[in-house]
Amino acid sequence: MSQQLSRRDFLAYGSLFGWIPFLRPRHISLAGARFRIHRNGHSKRRYLLIHGNEESARQVLLYHIRSHEGIAYEIETHTRNIQVAGGSVDPNRMFSNEGAEASLRRLNPDWTPDRIAAALRILDHGREKLVHAFLAPKGGLTVALHNNSQGYSMEQEEADSDAGSLREPDNPHAFFICTSPNDFRILATSPYNVLLQNKAPKIDDGSLSRLAARRGVRYVNLEVALGHPDRQREMLDWLDWNLP
Repeated sequence: MSQQLSRRDFLAYGSLFGWIPFLRPRHISLAGARFRIHRNGHSKRRYLLIHGNEESARQVLLYHIRSHEGIAYEIETHTRNIQVAGGSVDPNRMFSNEGAEASLRRLNPDWTPDRIAAALRILDHGREKLVHAFLAPKGGLTVALHNNSQGYSMEQEEADSDAGSLREPDNPHAFFICTSPNDFRILATSPYNVLLQNKAPKIDDGSLSRLAARRGVRYVNLEVALGHPDRQREMLDWLDWNLP
């Protein structure tokens, strides 16, 4: 006698084996940071756009995930900072309490200690869910795409780095930062600038790359000046072809 599966059994079975696409979440959020999730295939690659005003990086990420397997997380805002508890915080400074507190104090100079503590509780409550999504599983790789302006380049990162390979000294705004020594050795053979940051810095800035380094997760920041998507796409393609 054939038996018809109940809707509950059907959904539970499909959720367990991951073959019902509409059950997968399309967004993930923390405070005022809402990320759209783009999926392609079953690769352990993770891609991330965390600053909403870095539009060249957004363009490259959306183009890349259409033809490369992995999961991409795209922040939906178009401003650098996000809202939390009525104030602002840099989304790439919220991955530790120390970094988040420093960002809150800088961006909300009139806040009382109680308001800062309330915002920190919000971030602390949802942080680990976001970290779990962004950091690739074992054997995978997370790549964060960033754009910088004339005020930031690899020169600001060299003092906090454990090793470096300067292949384009006249273009310090285009570079990789990686957390894995093995990835550094491969990236150092590329025609691009690369820094290794796999040890704990003196000051925890709350960035996801520093969290990945502490946890021993493979992570690469791909930094290129705003307005140069072709260069960023070229560097991302080199990375994807050459890093295992």
